[in-house]
Amino acid sequence: MEWDFEYDVIVVGSGASGFAAAITAQKEGLHTLLIEKEKTFGGASALSGGGVWVPNNRYLQEAGVADSFDEAKKYLDSTIGNRVSDDIKETYLKRGIEMLDFMHTTSPYMRFSYAKNYADYYPNLPGGKGHGRSIEPDIFDLNKLGDWKILMRPPAMDTKGFVMNGQDFVRVNMITRTWAGKIRSLTLGWRLMQHLVLRKELAALGQALIGRLALAYKELDGELWVNSGFKDFIFEGDRVIGITIDKHGKVFNIKANRGVILGSGGFSQNAAYREKFLPSPTNVAWSSAPPGQTGDIITPAEKLGAKFDLMDKVWGAPSIIDHTGRPFFLVADRGIPRMIIVDQDGKRYINEPTPYHEFIDIMYKHQAATDKKAIHSWIILDKRSKKRYLFAGQFPGQDFPQPYYDNEVVLAGDSIAELEKKMAIQDGNLTATIKRFNGFVDTGKDADFGRGESAHDRYYGDPTLANPNLDKIDEGPFYALKVYPGDIGTKGGVVIDKFSRILKEDDTPIKGVYACGNCSASIMGEAYPGPGATLGPGMTFGYIAAKHCLENK
Repeated sequence: MEWDFEYDVIVVGSGASGFAAAITAQKEGLHTLLIEKEKTFGGASALSGGGVWVPNNRYLQEAGVADSFDEAKKYLDSTIGNRVSDDIKETYLKRGIEMLDFMHTTSPYMRFSYAKNYADYYPNLPGGKGHGRSIEPDIFDLNKLGDWKILMRPPAMDTKGFVMNGQDFVRVNMITRTWAGKIRSLTLGWRLMQHLVLRKELAALGQALIGRLALAYKELDGELWVNSGFKDFIFEGDRVIGITIDKHGKVFNIKANRGVILGSGGFSQNAAYREKFLPSPTNVAWSSAPPGQTGDIITPAEKLGAKFDLMDKVWGAPSIIDHTGRPFFLVADRGIPRMIIVDQDGKRYINEPTPYHEFIDIMYKHQAATDKKAIHSWIILDKRSKKRYLFAGQFPGQDFPQPYYDNEVVLAGDSIAELEKKMAIQDGNLTATIKRFNGFVDTGKDADFGRGESAHDRYYGDPTLANPNLDKIDEGPFYALKVYPGDIGTKGGVVIDKFSRILKEDDTPIKGVYACGNCSASIMGEAYPGPGATLGPGMTFGYIAAKHCLENK
């Protein structure tokens, strides 16, 4: 074999998982190369909320959040069950803390803060926490990246200098309702001034996370190649010793003396794989994952004899599709009052703020049970809801963009009956559904689906109401938008062990190759325990993979 380049470790994929692996390897003295097939780095992580779910970590402890290994293990047992081994769960809980400590001491740019009261997704289960266990990256100035700044994937929507992290958003969402919202909006104004006057390029959420990871790696003199796509593995006997890549249309063979770490994405943007593996109906257009997530490692991993799992699962994201065909992920939008979600018969079938991952599972179950009446569904709200709360990227009181009306992304009616007619709902079902829902407001209890009974539900609700998630839908005009079973990525892939090694069907490891992130089967099984339960495991097992490479000679 003739080698074009040689490194100790090659990391494939530049999302949070890949960067965590690359930072760890480089810091430990291993000559490391990080490759990205797209022209910008960051992957789906750069478009994410940037939250990291690692129980009992240093940032939670600093904030005085009470937690323990035993409580966290009990919660994972409650949510994941036996779908994932105790060995993997315990490894995550112990080494996730270790990973964050390592990142903190490795770079002054790796800094996070407690996402106060962003509840675990199932806080009422044993071990669950209503005050939450999630952390988010501190606001970051992308200008610090220097010449790497133009190589970073931009956000899905131009913030125009209005930069909000999760803690900002939950308060600003209530800008018309609480003083906390009004006061927090002043922070946004100050950031805007820094953008306009000081020319700072402030970033939050996934942009801040990737920016911080990238700068940490850059300052370790790590190498990063974009426009460099993984093609295949190179073997010597039963061991992976390198990879073939396509860089700017040229093929190169690169040797990896210590190991290859796959930190690439799933297959959300591969229509053929979606049809093969995912529930029907499915559509690439519903996914918020970036275009590079086409499952490039699947065929090469199959040739390795790798074991796969969870290929029929996604990280679900109920979404509307705007007039340009772009999905908009409904997160907080499903927690505001004066809003319901109904099927094509105009009937509620779900607790609207249900964790988004579970929401999609319920959507498909209802689709099967109702002769295909759930995909698409409808989200309904009224004029006062639109005036009070942020919705679909619009500020309170801001009308939907005219193209939404022109392209029937949104339907509007001065009365519920008029809206019902435009939605082609028969027999007055929507009218009856809204009447019943409004009745729950008087009692403060959703007798059908328990909306507002969980701390997770209430997080994005209106704290000025008796039940933060319930208020009457009674002021026209009324609006309806179609809701689709979107995703932020697929969660199936190669199966790994507690050292991040890819396993064969007989559960023995394949030598020289590791995986983390969405190209691997999620260590959360079929569950989604809390905000950041994608990025937390991805970064942790990227770190673990790099540490294990130190043992390979």
